[in-house]
Amino acid sequence: MRLPRRAALGLLPLLLLLPPAPEAAKKPTPCHRCRGLVDKFNQGMVDTAKKNFGGGNTAWEEKTLSNEIRLLEILEGLCESSDFECNQMLEAQEEHLEAWWLQLKSEYPDLFEWFCVKTLKVCCSPGTYGPDCLACQGGSQRPCSGNGHCSGDGSRQGDGSCRCHMGYQGPLCTDCMDGYFSSLRNETHSICTAVRTGLSDSYPPCCLSLGCWRGVGHAWIRGRNTHTQPGYSSRVWIAAFSPACDESCKTCSGLTNRDCGECEVGWVLDEGACVDVDECAAEPPPCSAAQFCKNANGSYTCEECDSSCVGCTGEGPGNCKECISGYAREHGQCADVDECSLAEKTCVRKNENCYNTPGSYVCVCPDGFEETEDACVPPAEAATEGESPTQLPSREDL
Repeated sequence: MRLPRRAALGLLPLLLLLPPAPEAAKKPTPCHRCRGLVDKFNQGMVDTAKKNFGGGNTAWEEKTLSNEIRLLEILEGLCESSDFECNQMLEAQEEHLEAWWLQLKSEYPDLFEWFCVKTLKVCCSPGTYGPDCLACQGGSQRPCSGNGHCSGDGSRQGDGSCRCHMGYQGPLCTDCMDGYFSSLRNETHSICTAVRTGLSDSYPPCCLSLGCWRGVGHAWIRGRNTHTQPGYSSRVWIAAFSPACDESCKTCSGLTNRDCGECEVGWVLDEGACVDVDECAAEPPPCSAAQFCKNANGSYTCEECDSSCVGCTGEGPGNCKECISGYAREHGQCADVDECSLAEKTCVRKNENCYNTPGSYVCVCPDGFEETEDACVPPAEAATEGESPTQLPSREDL
């Protein structure tokens, strides 16, 4: 039953007190969906690398079926059945993925760059943004001087402006905010360090050697009293010229990694000094089977293996643990096997041509030849075989 207008108006104050409906979950962008699809495809390559997909009656069929069946298994594992948008994207772009797998993988080993950036044009390379993938402020190598986040970085969105990290400001995030001072600045880097404050009736130790601001009524620079205002009882010091701790220290009493009060994350105390933790030596390793680990001070990164590898220990085809199907070790690295040049003939039918492809090969009859199960028949022979042989007349007809 519909409420009278007056009664409905009486409910308005009550409705205003109700909490707002939760905001709908933000839908992933086309770039996020594409990147997710590529990540699953790469994982599918790893998962299927050692499987046997044979089943053909000839060497050609064996190789072709193996490649196609492996691709089919990878594609079937990309999307959950309930993920409508993923399945919709896969259905629309399946031919692109098939073309890359069968023909373009060697020329364009980075599937994300080829598929999401150059083909579908829904993403940009790191350090670029917007519809035309322009370089972020500060350049694509170190957007925002490494001190902020570029709006739209890696996507076809945003305006390339910088959202600076805490302590930094300015168009390129090279200037220090109030409460921070510049502890390092050169052509490539700008580092802002937080001012240290505290309450004391005497100078902190750094004032005796490096100088600092001290007192509300007394200002000290390098130990000289430059201004005095009587009547102030509390004194505040600000160590505005105190150098930063070593990168391994969370707190410190000096400049080296032996002066840390507490080690930063990614560092550990060893024989009185904070030293870097080699996360790459951990068991199990922190990166996936399709990646290799690169240690860095206080951290690490996971980099993709070369497309010719099944697992790797470093960058490039020379660091593969094993080679994918269709590749073999040559001069210390995984290289495409040219099946067409092998001593044992790969394409076994008569007159058949062999064409090498990255990781595989195809057997094709020449133009104009008729394809049969056992041979590629030239046009003249095919026509002759189609005619019935001339029969001699019987004795009775002579």
